[in-house]
Amino acid sequence: MTRVSFHFNVPHRLGYACRLLRKATRQNARVTITGPASALAELDRALWTFEATEFLPHVLVHSSDALPERQRGTPVCLVESLAGALHHDVLLNLGAEPPAGFESFERLVEIVSTDDGDRAAARARWKHYASRGYQIEKHEVEG
Repeated sequence: MTRVSFHFNVPHRLGYACRLLRKATRQNARVTITGPASALAELDRALWTFEATEFLPHVLVHSSDALPERQRGTPVCLVESLAGALHHDVLLNLGAEPPAGFESFERLVEIVSTDDGDRAAARARWKHYASRGYQIEKHEVEG
């Protein structure tokens, strides 16, 4: 069963996502990120600029694109739809809704900012997962 974890009180979601992805790739995890196209585009830009001396290999897959064979080994894949997911180790959700197909991943991570709207959407996602019997890990992010 998919392990679900929520990271609460994150001051800057994209910066936190970049640090989380850096940690995951250092541990050889393969991560799929899903969310709206605008959030994925912002994360794509952030991954190029968040750390001056590091590069996190990643690929942004548009819903209509076929991913070239040479990019299939990329450890971080940004997709709007999980139908385009290349690997199923870790899923990072940047969307407001539970992603369709999340249960095919070993782990699901939800990042929740301090914004009231984001927190309300996270509560709804929490209820969704809990009502389906998923055990949820809660992580409070400090400052």
